[in-house]
Amino acid sequence: MSASIFTNSEGNTPIGPDEIEDLIPNLATRLELNEWERDNIIRAERWCFSPKVLKKFNPLSEVDLRSLHRRMFDATWKWAGTYRKTEKTIGVPIVQINTAIASLLDDAEYWIKERPFECDEIAIRFHHKLVLIHPFPNGNGRHSRLISDVLAVQLGCPRFTWGRANLQAEGGVRDRYISALKCADLNDLKPLIAFARS
Repeated sequence: MSASIFTNSEGNTPIGPDEIEDLIPNLATRLELNEWERDNIIRAERWCFSPKVLKKFNPLSEVDLRSLHRRMFDATWKWAGTYRKTEKTIGVPIVQINTAIASLLDDAEYWIKERPFECDEIAIRFHHKLVLIHPFPNGNGRHSRLISDVLAVQLGCPRFTWGRANLQAEGGVRDRYISALKCADLNDLKPLIAFARS
């Protein structure tokens, strides 16, 4: 497979040559990859929102966090559910991933226990910090949105709508999402919360 099909737009994590080697299906285009991943993610989404799983799934468990990524991409990538082993243009250095995840999970437990923020803000803070850590080789945005949806529902809020669009596709909605993430980087979460509910 040609690595050229994995050219990335702004906000997409580049997939390295070693990571491309771990692609499970035989695909020829970026469109085929997107469709394959979408089907894989839909199955994971149905699984995590089934009443039995939703009741016991813990977004603040490192094991469950990785397990959701694995379910989202297990038919696509051999490294699904495994933290990245290469540096990326975004994310903490690989030697800090485990510590950063542990810190995020501790912070989120505190937010839920003490409620310094409304449930939407708790889930969006969780989403944003997980995106900043960027623990996986790819799929971090999709994973962090889905696990934040689970967290919001468990906190008694509805799922987020995330602009009601495919955020993989380039264009206005994706640009608004990237812009809102950049505002959150500067400690202004209002645009990201508003986007998640748009």
